[in-house]
Amino acid sequence: MSANQPGPGRTTGKSPQAPKTAVDLSSENIHWQQDMSYGAYLQLDALLDCQKPVSDKHDEMLFITIHQASELWMKLCLHELAAAMDHLKADDLGPVFKMLSRVARIQTNMQQSWEILSTLTPADYAAFRDDLGQSSGFQSFQYREIEYRLGNKNAKMADAHQAVPERYQRLQDVLDQPSFYDLCLQLLARRGFAIPVDRLDRTWREPYVACTEVEDAWLAIYRDTAHHWDLYELAEKLVDLEHHFHQWRFAHMKTVERIIGYKRGTGGTAGVSYLVKALDLRFFPELWTARTRL
Repeated sequence: MSANQPGPGRTTGKSPQAPKTAVDLSSENIHWQQDMSYGAYLQLDALLDCQKPVSDKHDEMLFITIHQASELWMKLCLHELAAAMDHLKADDLGPVFKMLSRVARIQTNMQQSWEILSTLTPADYAAFRDDLGQSSGFQSFQYREIEYRLGNKNAKMADAHQAVPERYQRLQDVLDQPSFYDLCLQLLARRGFAIPVDRLDRTWREPYVACTEVEDAWLAIYRDTAHHWDLYELAEKLVDLEHHFHQWRFAHMKTVERIIGYKRGTGGTAGVSYLVKALDLRFFPELWTARTRL
């Protein structure tokens, strides 16, 4: 026994702790019976009944949960983007900034989901992959709408949804509307910047093509931020959003590479090599090229 340790008849000088008693909640006025409960408000019975594995493999539940949660987050992204676009049309930029920041943070959350999915080993996934048939994240209609809303107008991608007419038609409607970036350029024109007419009134379902005049407009904003503060803040919110979107794409690609290597995707794409190509896509191209000229 150490000299520093208490022996028989010796004390540490500390008073003994009283035994812990049960926590008394009787005075908390808890509503044990509710007109509207937490579960009812969130419709948890229906939500938690949506996870239905098609195999008997343990790890399929992880795969389903990650993708369903991502679809819920994408639903919120679309909700925020739709409202932000309405405020943008009305030149009401304050709410736009908040909504774009929220979408970017949702992307961060979705990026973290790939960290969880990466705990799925190649052997784990191979055990149930064949049970998925031709289903693939490539077929996410909400992801496709987000890309269309932000400006990646690849009309051919909507063909994957022809089997569900209402979803296919929704994507066609979004293709025929100005993207978020198109609305931003219309705002710049209203503020007096020389945006070419063919960038302000065009066939919206066609992919946007970058031009020097638009880059010049953003460059002027960055060179006089005090005078164009709200437009400068809008530009940075767009860059922040796209930055997070690229990080999400990259994390997706690396997770797929980690789990299936260079196999083809279940939806028919080339898998990793297809996802690598997507990393070069830009929603707001002149905001990136203008930086070189600053």
